[in-house]
Amino acid sequence: MSTLAAASPKATGMTKDERFVIFASSLGTVFEWYDFYLFGSLAGIIGAQFFGVIDPTTKLPMFNQATRDIFALLAFAAGFIVRPFGAIVFGRVGDIVGRKYTFLVTILIMGLSTFIVGLLPNAATIGIAAPVILISLRLLQGLALGGEYGGAATYVAEHSPPGKRGYYTSFIQTTATLGLFLSLIVILFTRTILGEPEFAAWGWRIPFLVSVVLLGVSVWIRLRLNESPVFKKMKDEGKSSTSPLTESFGNWSNAKIVLIALIGGTMGQGVVWYTGQFYALFFMQSILKVDGYTANLLIAWSLLLGTGFFIFWGALSDKIGRKPIILAGCLIAALTFFPIFRMITTNANPTLEKAIETVKVEVVSDPALCGDLFNPVGTRVFTTPCDTARAYLAQSSVKYSTAYGPAGSGVKVVVNGNAVPYTAAASNPAVLTAVQAAGYPKANDAQIVKMAHPFDIFRPQVAAVIGLLFILVMFVTMVYGPIAALLVELFPTRIRYTSMSLPYHIGNGWFGGLLPATSFAIVASTGDIYAGLWYPIIFASITAVVGFFFLPETKDVDISKY
Repeated sequence: MSTLAAASPKATGMTKDERFVIFASSLGTVFEWYDFYLFGSLAGIIGAQFFGVIDPTTKLPMFNQATRDIFALLAFAAGFIVRPFGAIVFGRVGDIVGRKYTFLVTILIMGLSTFIVGLLPNAATIGIAAPVILISLRLLQGLALGGEYGGAATYVAEHSPPGKRGYYTSFIQTTATLGLFLSLIVILFTRTILGEPEFAAWGWRIPFLVSVVLLGVSVWIRLRLNESPVFKKMKDEGKSSTSPLTESFGNWSNAKIVLIALIGGTMGQGVVWYTGQFYALFFMQSILKVDGYTANLLIAWSLLLGTGFFIFWGALSDKIGRKPIILAGCLIAALTFFPIFRMITTNANPTLEKAIETVKVEVVSDPALCGDLFNPVGTRVFTTPCDTARAYLAQSSVKYSTAYGPAGSGVKVVVNGNAVPYTAAASNPAVLTAVQAAGYPKANDAQIVKMAHPFDIFRPQVAAVIGLLFILVMFVTMVYGPIAALLVELFPTRIRYTSMSLPYHIGNGWFGGLLPATSFAIVASTGDIYAGLWYPIIFASITAVVGFFFLPETKDVDISKY
C-alpha cells in the first residue's frame, strides 16, 4: 500500500488506500468491541454461571439474585475500570514505537481473553476460582481496549485530509455500536437455534468461542497496514517523543487540555452512550422484566436504525464544529432521559407502570435495623430484615418507601395499608402474593412486551419501544460521532496517542462503564426504578456547562504539527 500524505488537501472522494485504512481499522475495532460487549449482553447468564457459588458451610448461595446481577455488571465494568491504565501503557508504546504494531498487540490480547472465557468452567464446577478467573480475563480485555481505541482513531485521523477528519473518524465511531450489534445478532441466532434452556446451560459459550475466527480475520487485515504517514515522517526526522507520559501529564499546559477534554467532553459523552445502549438493555431485562430474547432484539433494531447517524454527525461536525453537536447531545439527553424511560415502561410493561402509580408499599421497621442499601460494588451483605426486605422489593421492581416504627418493633411490609409479615429469606411468597394481588405484574405477564421473532416489529407496543430506544441511540450518535476527531485535534502528534486515550477511557471506562452497576445500586437503595437516571443526567449536565465555557473548537486545527 502506498503511503498517504495526510496533510494534502483533496478535492475528490476517498482514494482506494484511504478506504482500506478506514475499513481495516474499523473492522478490527468492531471485532474488539464485539468481544468486549458479550459480557454486557449476557450479564444475567454470566451472573448465574459464575456468581452462583455455594457457601460450603451453610450450603446456601453466597450471592442472592440482586447481588449476582450487580456482580455480573461489575464483571462487565471491571474491564472499564482498567481501561485508563491500558491507555497509559499502550498510548506510550504507540507514541514511541508506532500506531500499527500497538493495536496489533491489543487485538491479540482481547481476542485470546474472550476465547478463553468460552472454555472457562463455571462456578458449579470449580467454585470461587471461576469468578476470579473471569474477572482477571475481563481486566486483560480492558487493558487491551484501553490501547485499541486511541490507536485506531489516531491512525485514521492521521490518514484523513483536512476538512474531512470528522467524516473519516466517524467510521471508527460506528465500531462500538456495530460490535454491540454483532454480539446481539450472534447471541440471538444462537438462542433461536438452541432454545433458551440450552443456551442458558451451555450455548452462551458459542459467541465467545466464535471470536477466535474474528481474531484471525482482524490480525490478517491489520498486518497489511502501513504505519501512519504523519508518525512515520516525524520519526524519520527524529522528532518523536521519548517520554510521552511526562509530556502529556507532567506539563500543565497539556494536562489542562486533558482535564478539559475529560470534564467538558468525554465524561458526558460516556454516560449518555452507556445509558442509551447498556443501561437501556439492563433496565428492560432486570427492572421491566422483559425477556432476554426480546430485550436484545429491541436494542438490535434501534442500533440498526441509528448506526448510520454516527457518520452523519461526524460529517456535519466538519462543517459546523465538533463542540456544538457533542454538547447539544449531552444537554438534550439530560433533559429527556426521565420522560423517555417512563414511556419505555408504559409500552414495555404497562402493568408495572400502573402498579407503581397506584400501589403503595412501605417497609415499616425499627430505625436501628435499617441501614444504607447503596451497594455499587456488590460486596456488602445485608442481614437485617429491614434491609433484606427493601433489597427484595427492589429486585422485584416494586416501588417502596421506608417508614419507621417504635424501637424494638419487628419488620413488616405494608401493601396498600395491609401488613404482611416479613422474614429474611431468599423467597418471600407472602410479600410476592400481596404485591401481585395489589396490581404488580406476575411472571410472564401478557402485557409485558414480547417479540415472537426478529421481524415482529409492527405491533404498536413493539414499534413504540423501538422508537424510544432509537431516540436514545440518536443521543449516542450525537455525542460519540464527532468525539474521535475532537480528541485527535486537541493534541500534537508526538504525544497524541497517549494524551487522547486517557480522557477518552476515563470518561467512557469509569464514568460510562460503571454506570449500569451504580445506577442499579441507586434504584435498589431508593426503591424508585427511575432514580438511577440521576447518575447520567448529572454528569451529562456538568459536561454541557464545562464544555460550553472551556472546551475549544478544533475542526480547523492542523494535526500534522509535531
